[in-house]
Amino acid sequence: MKIAQKYSHLNGEEYLIVHHNDLYEEIKKVIESIDSDKFRTKISKEKKKVGNALLSPIELNKAFNDAFNKLGWNESRYNYYITLDRELMEQSIPMTAKEQKEFFIENGEQEPIYSYNQTDFVKDKIAVEIQFGKYAFVAFDLFVKHMLFYSGGKINLGIEILPTKKMQSQMSSGVAYYEGEVYNVMRQGRNSPPVPLLILGIEP
Repeated sequence: MKIAQKYSHLNGEEYLIVHHNDLYEEIKKVIESIDSDKFRTKISKEKKKVGNALLSPIELNKAFNDAFNKLGWNESRYNYYITLDRELMEQSIPMTAKEQKEFFIENGEQEPIYSYNQTDFVKDKIAVEIQFGKYAFVAFDLFVKHMLFYSGGKINLGIEILPTKKMQSQMSSGVAYYEGEVYNVMRQGRNSPPVPLLILGIEP
């Protein structure tokens, strides 16, 4: 596969090139190592594509997982506690989950709610998400997950890898695609979301 398009938000690509160009090269090599033709295993039952051999998101995800894991990219989990008190929330962001819980209780939160988020791959504070799912999953990655990890000091950059429209047309209906998601980010304005991002559009 190849990187067909890319979008740098808040100097995401520039940061990667200057500070972690070796990791950028690893990401490129992983993408280039995936032979998409091996994963045309999903026989469509959709009206307009019935009988067609489509790209399988599940098998593509597994191939990417294996390739990234071999290079030392591992899943990361961020644990935290929830409060609706904005002032307490802002003060608690740099704290560990244990410290957050104690801090909330000390400040009147009787039963702080525990939660967590996890991201596919993290290495040297660079996060990578491979997304062949529905539109809502990408929006969550871009506007919630990467931002949460960034504000919590777990990452310095979020990378989202998506199929281009050309590739998405060879998959089941409803899969998010690069052009549509970049448009959604651009429409929010130059500074939203407030986290450096690099969005990559890939295709066979």
